[in-house]
Amino acid sequence: MNLRNIKILHIDSNHPLLWEQLQQAGFQNEADFTSSKQEIEAKIENYHGIVIRSRFKIDKAFLDKAINLQFIARVGAGLESIDCDYATAKGIHLIAAPEGNANAVGEHAIGMLLSLFNNLNKANNEVKSGQWKREANRGHELEGKTIGIIGYGNMGKSFAKKLRGFDVTVLCHDILPNMSDANATQVSLSELQERADVLSLHTPWTPETDKMINADFINQFKKPFWLINTARGNSVVTADLVEALKSGKILGVGLDVLEYEKLSFETLFEGEKPAAFEYLLQAENVLLTPHIAGWTFESHQKLAQTIVDKIKGIYAN
Repeated sequence: MNLRNIKILHIDSNHPLLWEQLQQAGFQNEADFTSSKQEIEAKIENYHGIVIRSRFKIDKAFLDKAINLQFIARVGAGLESIDCDYATAKGIHLIAAPEGNANAVGEHAIGMLLSLFNNLNKANNEVKSGQWKREANRGHELEGKTIGIIGYGNMGKSFAKKLRGFDVTVLCHDILPNMSDANATQVSLSELQERADVLSLHTPWTPETDKMINADFINQFKKPFWLINTARGNSVVTADLVEALKSGKILGVGLDVLEYEKLSFETLFEGEKPAAFEYLLQAENVLLTPHIAGWTFESHQKLAQTIVDKIKGIYAN
């Protein structure tokens, strides 16, 4: 196939190697980072591929206009901003790059966990304000704890691998069977809730994971526990999380993602802050980051390279 006939529309900026390597391979690249979704829709019939991060949702109406589209490449881990079933039914290849930022997510989750266990964020703020509180910041050690991971794909496996040096027991739960490996033992959800001291979420957004971490789910845990979420904000009911923090059922939480994020992941809500979010902002046992767990200089490059390799793979034969 003559790749010079394959026109690719880039609608989000990415690492320059993505554009450069596709161009070197012979593809025609065009960029449009500013037009509205409607304006993109009006011309999408002219393109065979689209490269996107999370600028807007690619829905049925958009796909019906994309009569020549052969692939959609999302430079990120998930595909929830795309109507995957409809796209697949139209024979469109769907490409994501969870391999590209898995290492970054694993390291970020470790950092959040160590910060919570050792009060690093709280103690840092106190020292900078002139307070020297040693006993109030006595921490916990990871050694001997049981870490539960829900979602044992690229991200969950990366986190488990990072835990190998901490002398912990690692359990994983996944909808797929036979996921145990050298770094984690697969168990039922009920067993994980029975044994875990820490819960780390590494699930994609699906109807099944939407609002999964609610009051009923939290109360099924036998012991008070720490929670880390570097997956999707909509998996956690924030109001229920706050109640669990107040009661001591959840000992501390690290959230890289929030229920209130917009689809683009670039901003939060507009208007008055919900009461639950206000609590998170004030609580000393809450650590918040702005959806950056997979957002490193290294992952920026690895995500782009993964996308290039997968696009080229479609046309390899």
